[in-house]
Amino acid sequence: MLSHSLLAELEEAVKNGSPEKRVDMLRRVTGLFLGDADRLNEQQISVFDDVLVHLIQRIETKALGELSTSLAPVNNAPIELIRRLSWHDEITIAGPVLTQSSRLSDNDLIDIARSKGQGHLLAISGRASLAVGVTDVLVERGDMQVYHSLARNSGAQFSESGFVTLVKKSETDAGLAEKLGLRLDIPLQLLRQLLARATDLVRSRLLAAATPDNQDKIQRVLASIANEVGREAIAPRDFAQADSVVFELNRLGRLNEAALVKFAREREYEKMTATLALFCGAKSELIERLLKAISHDGIIVACKASKLGWPTVALILETRFSHHAISEPELREAKDAFIELSQASAQRTLRFMQVQEVAKKAG
Repeated sequence: MLSHSLLAELEEAVKNGSPEKRVDMLRRVTGLFLGDADRLNEQQISVFDDVLVHLIQRIETKALGELSTSLAPVNNAPIELIRRLSWHDEITIAGPVLTQSSRLSDNDLIDIARSKGQGHLLAISGRASLAVGVTDVLVERGDMQVYHSLARNSGAQFSESGFVTLVKKSETDAGLAEKLGLRLDIPLQLLRQLLARATDLVRSRLLAAATPDNQDKIQRVLASIANEVGREAIAPRDFAQADSVVFELNRLGRLNEAALVKFAREREYEKMTATLALFCGAKSELIERLLKAISHDGIIVACKASKLGWPTVALILETRFSHHAISEPELREAKDAFIELSQASAQRTLRFMQVQEVAKKAG
C-alpha cells in the first residue's frame, strides 16, 4: 500500500514537481498497484484510485497512454481512473481501456459512444463482448470502419434494427456483406436479403469462407432465391399505378435520378421501370422487357438515353428483375460499353427499339 512518505512525495510532485518528476511518480504508484492488485480489496483500490486521479491532472499524453495500456486488462483497476481515461479526447489514451477494460459498464460505453468521435466508437466496437444497447448506438453513429469492426466481432450482439441497418449498408460494400454473411446469428430473413443483393463474387467468397453448417444454410437460401427470382422474371406486371405515381412525382418536380436510385435500392421494380421509361421517352413495357433480358445491352442504351450517371446504371444492372445476376467482369464490360456509347446513338437506337415494339404488336 501507499506509505505516508510516498503520499507526501506525491503531493509535492503534483504541486511543485517538474513534468519528469510527475511522470516518475505516476509510474511508481502504478507499479505499486499492479504489484499488489491481486491482493487488494475495493477499499484499498479506492485509495489508489484517488491518488492516481489526482496525479493524472498534469501528465503528458505519452505517459497517460502507457497508463491506459497497463491498466486496461486489469479486472480490478481503479474505476474512476478508468472512466477518466476512457473519456479522454486523445484516442491513444482512451482506446486501450475502451477496448479492454471490464471496469466500464454498458452505460459508460453508451454515454461515450453518444458523445465521442469515430476513433472512440471504433475502439468500443473491438471489445470482446458488446451488449445490444451498445451496438445500437455504434450502428446509429458509426462510420463504415466501425460497421466492419462490428460485423467481424463474434462477441457483438445486435438488435433486429441493428442488423437491418448493417445489411442495408452492405448493399454498397461487398466486404461488409461478406462479414455479415458469415455471422452465425444473422436472422435468416436478413441473410436472404443480403444474399439476394450480393454479387456472384461475394456469394462465392461467403461459401468458401463459411463453416460447414453455414455453407448448408447459405446454399439453401441461394436455392430459394434462385427459385423466387425465376418466378419473378416471368411474372406479369401491371404498370398502370406505377406510371400514375411517377407522372405525379414528375409533375411536382420531385422525379429525378435520386428518386430512381431510391426505387432501385428499395426493390420497387414497377416504379423503377416507369421512371426509367419516362426519362428516356419509352413505354414501361419496353423497359420491362429490357430489364428482364439476359443481355444488359438494351438497358445500357435506355440508361444512356436517360442521361444517367454510371453509379445509377450499375445499381439498375445489379437489381433488375432478371434471372441472370451480373458478375463483376460483366459489370466492368458494361461500364466500358456505357462510357463509349454516345447519347445521340443511344437515343437513335431506342427509337428503333420502339418502332420494332410497335411493329411486333401490330403483327
